[in-house]
Amino acid sequence: MLEVTNLHASVVDAEDGEILKGLDLKVEPGQVHAIMGPNGSGKSTFANVLAGRLDYEVTDGDIEFDGESILEMPSDERAHNGIFLAFQYPAEIPGVRPWQFLKAALDAKHEANGEDKLSVREFSKLYDSKVAEVKINPDLMKRSLNEGFSGGEKKRNEMLQLAVLQPRLAVLDETDSGLDVDAMRVVADAVNALRSPDRSFILVTHYNRLLHHITPDIVHIMADGRLVETGGPELAEEVERDGYKRFLEEHAVATS
Repeated sequence: MLEVTNLHASVVDAEDGEILKGLDLKVEPGQVHAIMGPNGSGKSTFANVLAGRLDYEVTDGDIEFDGESILEMPSDERAHNGIFLAFQYPAEIPGVRPWQFLKAALDAKHEANGEDKLSVREFSKLYDSKVAEVKINPDLMKRSLNEGFSGGEKKRNEMLQLAVLQPRLAVLDETDSGLDVDAMRVVADAVNALRSPDRSFILVTHYNRLLHHITPDIVHIMADGRLVETGGPELAEEVERDGYKRFLEEHAVATS
């Protein structure tokens, strides 16, 4: 499904140099990958580069989705093809209600893929069922998108978007940040409910706590813009127990 080869990337017009420094990753259909690493290791940059955000530029390497390079593909086209990014800090959009936002997003996806759009009645039925499913307060959904939402409510709203849009590859960028126990479970339940043989997830996180609720197939440790170690859930347990010291020291020796 996704193959990333020797990926180098930096922030546009920044003087700090490369953030991603030769990252390789392969995600098969149906897999859940967790990417863990300390602050500044490049995790969020990688998530944003996958989604095609214009703040970042790829300086070398390639990203293939379904065997096709997407480097020149704009972010909206990537989304229409099934790539979804849950932001670390979801934005507020004054004047646009969640129903309107999701109806427009789903209509654009259907149109891009040559599919019939849902009628207002059909979409409203889908929308109401998903609002109940992710247990978000219906009164909040009468507000503008994310306006006045707590951090946890914003993440619940992203799980609503995930449930409605049904992407094939969902990238969750530190979506567990700032969540209480109940909101964490809502995020985990949404991901677990959507796991399927043809849908994959990349979970970007600092901590193991989200992985207590979502069991990943593969865990990667990121340091200095590269994936420096790959294994199973036991890697996340090691991070929780001992931190990132071993991985950082071994990477420093390997690159010295």
